[in-house]
Amino acid sequence: MSAFYNPRRKGNLYKADFPFRLSRSKIDLFLNCPKCFYLDRKLGVSQPPGFPFSLNSAVDKLLKKEFDLLREKGEAHPLMKKFGIDAIPFKHEKLDEWRDPFKGVTYQEKHTNFTITGGVDDIWVNKNGELIIVDYKSTSKDEEVSLDADWQIGYKRQMEIYQWLFKKNGFKVSKTGYFVYCNGKTDTQKFDAKLEFDIKIIPYVGDDSWVEEEIISAYKCLNSSSAPDSSPDCDFCNYREAVKQVE
Repeated sequence: MSAFYNPRRKGNLYKADFPFRLSRSKIDLFLNCPKCFYLDRKLGVSQPPGFPFSLNSAVDKLLKKEFDLLREKGEAHPLMKKFGIDAIPFKHEKLDEWRDPFKGVTYQEKHTNFTITGGVDDIWVNKNGELIIVDYKSTSKDEEVSLDADWQIGYKRQMEIYQWLFKKNGFKVSKTGYFVYCNGKTDTQKFDAKLEFDIKIIPYVGDDSWVEEEIISAYKCLNSSSAPDSSPDCDFCNYREAVKQVE
């Protein structure tokens, strides 16, 4: 199967002959700029890749190791106790698969033949048997971390898509998810080959009611014979347009 969307007409609808994978990040791309999404998934012209955040990846890996030690014991992490979260890390045979960005938790959406995917950082479970979606974030700034910035809408959508995916897989899911936010400290007296973090767990009450509607919208976008308009604040589209004007 081609990596890009190439449907065939079936009655009044167009569907791919085989399930077409659509990741959580590509849904976010569609919401940020439908034209970039169309160029990427329909025509195979992707945005330039960003640089890997190796330190962020290292923090993610270490957090997973730390929570996994307690997962095996069925015990809560001290951070969970500190922030009053009555839960323990969730143990499941598919956890490694759910974490894998090339596999993730998946759901086959029957109306579009899209396989929706997303790779989670962690899952906790409360006493009611509800799964709690957990995402790790890391940064380094002087002020206290929060979810108040406009650009962090992508974090919230990410959480909500994961909540939706686990619901579709038959799990009870808590509306409240958590961001384990690690903030690198720069006010220490010396580096001493060691980076220290302040860690805050931020609750977020998700609302995944928008997800299916946007999947349908993305489906209609890919079935269009022409690319949609750019998002007005899309840096990539604005750059392309500026280049056209000066060439």
